[in-house]
Amino acid sequence: METIQILHMNKGAGDTSYAQNSTVQSKIISIAKPVIEEAIIGSLSINIPESMGIADLGCSSGPNTLSVISQIIDVVHAKCCSLGCSSPEFSLFLNDLFNNDFNYIFASLPRFYQNIKKEKGPEFGPFFVSGVPGSFYGRLFPRKSLHFVHSSSSLHWLSQVPPSLESNARTALNKGKLYISKSSPQCVLDAYSLQFHNNFSVFLNSRSEEIVSGGRMVLSLMGRSTSDPTTEDSCYQWELLAQALMSMVSEGLIEEEKVDSFNAPYYAPCAEELKREIQNDGSFVLDHLEAFEIDWDGDGGHVYDTFETQCRGRRVAKTIRAVVESMLESHFGNDMNMDELFRRFEQMVGDYLSKNKTKYMNFVVSLTRN
Repeated sequence: METIQILHMNKGAGDTSYAQNSTVQSKIISIAKPVIEEAIIGSLSINIPESMGIADLGCSSGPNTLSVISQIIDVVHAKCCSLGCSSPEFSLFLNDLFNNDFNYIFASLPRFYQNIKKEKGPEFGPFFVSGVPGSFYGRLFPRKSLHFVHSSSSLHWLSQVPPSLESNARTALNKGKLYISKSSPQCVLDAYSLQFHNNFSVFLNSRSEEIVSGGRMVLSLMGRSTSDPTTEDSCYQWELLAQALMSMVSEGLIEEEKVDSFNAPYYAPCAEELKREIQNDGSFVLDHLEAFEIDWDGDGGHVYDTFETQCRGRRVAKTIRAVVESMLESHFGNDMNMDELFRRFEQMVGDYLSKNKTKYMNFVVSLTRN
């Protein structure tokens, strides 16, 4: 099944919502902030357009969404003030899949407008915000309509599960697993790699049509530190979630066949894969590619005791749940007790973090349109 039909972050502002459980994604945006600022300033060094098209791809919902847009506006405004010229009009496009909680975003706009006017003055603007539902693995905007594109924590999601691993395949190739693991056969690794190659190629080609010459794009996504796709920093969270599911299988709570037939539409590339696709596309100059690590719960920096480790396990479980619950519900149906699954997952993550220091690997990539 295509990701466009089943993937969305948990909606609203409740305890399991993405809005309440996106600290990791916020931390990633914060770390990437200097790269975003440098890219925007670089794009304005050529000329300042009368109207500036800005798109956030995979915007989701919650506090992170409009914080990125505010940051971009701040940089443009500061640059224009330093040059003694007026800021451009802003066309701000917020994109995500059709089932995204756009209502949450739209309900936040009055306060967003109020804050902008308060900080920049009532004469600032105008700026126009639009929701753009659809997959970024394809065209979303008119040709040469964008000056700056941002995407964070989105491009590791594939447009679909690799076709050879679909749930209707005759043989389950990745039994007992949800993603690439140490026990996965080579054909599974190859299928995921090919799907990412095809998706990222389409993404770059689509953006090359939409971004003006000299326009910039900054992308942040999960990745891995080596060419080995089974390295723990790229896949072990899926390994633990699979273990939680299999523990439920062992107690007869869910069917093993259901676990065997679920494969996550996800891929964490290495730096070489990103560079290769960018070079093959040829439409963009790679200005910057930086790797950084981040704790599974977005925290870190000190030694944790047993209680704190279990609290971290709970935060990680809630973060993962906010992202993948929609896919699990679509696959396993109403018979799946999500609270029970993530209670087990929380315990396993806490136990794992008490003995290991595994972190997520993340890339931030800055590109200029030729």
